[in-house]
Amino acid sequence: MKSGFVSLVGRPNVGKSTLINALVGEKIAITSNKAQTTRNMIQGIYNDSDSQIVFVDTPGIHKPKHKLGQRLNEEAYYSIDDVDIILFLIDVTMPFGKGDNFVLDKIKAANKPTFLILNKVDKINNEALIKLIMEYKDLYDFKEIIPLSALKEKNVDELIKTLKGYLPDNVKYFPDEDLTNTTTEFRVAELIREKVLRLTKEEVPHAVTCVVEEYIDKKDKVIINATIIVERDSLKSIIIGKGGTMLKEIGSKARRDIEDMVGKKVFLELYVKTIKNWRDKEKYLRELGFYDLDE
Repeated sequence: MKSGFVSLVGRPNVGKSTLINALVGEKIAITSNKAQTTRNMIQGIYNDSDSQIVFVDTPGIHKPKHKLGQRLNEEAYYSIDDVDIILFLIDVTMPFGKGDNFVLDKIKAANKPTFLILNKVDKINNEALIKLIMEYKDLYDFKEIIPLSALKEKNVDELIKTLKGYLPDNVKYFPDEDLTNTTTEFRVAELIREKVLRLTKEEVPHAVTCVVEEYIDKKDKVIINATIIVERDSLKSIIIGKGGTMLKEIGSKARRDIEDMVGKKVFLELYVKTIKNWRDKEKYLRELGFYDLDE
């Protein structure tokens, strides 16, 4: 038995959440094309007959411009310092830039065994890939360089196989049936937030939050009441949409994903609330493990 903790780090939008979902085999982290979609350290747990790997999905490391950004970076830095192996993800469709160098400097300071993960290789040809490998191999003493496509799940098995050779421990940290450290209510709230981010595109900032107010698990169905929290009335109007059309679409798409997750019929009621007062935000967010979203 081999086991250990592995952190996925990189600048925003390089595919960390998509990869952790592919590694675990189930959607435990939401994805969107907005920076800072991931706001919490989410653990995904891979189990097989001879290993347990605890993957830690982190917020994208970036130069923060506001309080939320500072908190997200703090989470990511902690994950670098407190794991056995680091997976440094880069997007092969984008040039290696200042953001990637910023992350790499943090990795160098941590001095942990690090794999360079070249993600989204399905979008480039082999000649371009070889050129990138030759270009990036001297940036740092990477233990391994692994090209893959998290979205297409290409070469993900090879990553698992390679990681096993570096795992340091011989104990199981979680029961075999556990896939994540997060609660069902948290995952439900995140699935709803994902639909808000995807459907409203750039109209609504990433600071939107969702809270599950009521979760009733019955024999043949689940009843959920959830609130989408925004900071301005104008954002509330966008999320509700004309005649409630946007909110209905958010609810419909979220409900289907939640039903896939829980394996039951889901009755989902969504509400949108504007919270401008800091103390009211604390009531909703702190108790449920979310950040204060003041910018």
